[in-house]
Amino acid sequence: MTTQLLFFGALGVLSTAFAFWVNRRLFDRRRVERVSVLEGIFFVVGLVSLGLGWYFNVRYTHQYGSHASYVDYTKHLFDNWASDSAAQDYIIFNVVLFPLWSIVDGRRRGMRAPWIFFVMSLFTSLAFSVAVYLAFVERQIRYDRATSAASSTA
Repeated sequence: MTTQLLFFGALGVLSTAFAFWVNRRLFDRRRVERVSVLEGIFFVVGLVSLGLGWYFNVRYTHQYGSHASYVDYTKHLFDNWASDSAAQDYIIFNVVLFPLWSIVDGRRRGMRAPWIFFVMSLFTSLAFSVAVYLAFVERQIRYDRATSAASSTA
């Protein structure tokens, strides 16, 4: 179970690092100097969600031991009518709507490898991935403005 947590944790770190690396131009201080308030809020909310999600995932893994798996976890999402409602909403958003939204919108905005945010959601948390995606969108908008302003003055 500890190996499983470390494996998925490593995949979460790697997918997040890849998102930053492939979009590193957005973090060029010559173009966009600092983190905006909105971008900062997205990052803070994402990090809080990530911490809470991992806290509960660690507890789940310790409670179910060798039975802890994606399949078992998903089955437990449907333990009662209330969780059934939340689970179907979560799964449809995470598996269908979020990839469609982030990939189509990310490409339209000029983000690189926008599919990585969906991959991140599988190993970190959905809220973390959405928050990081929204922070990148905010950064992309500010980057585009700075690039446009620089090219119009040149």
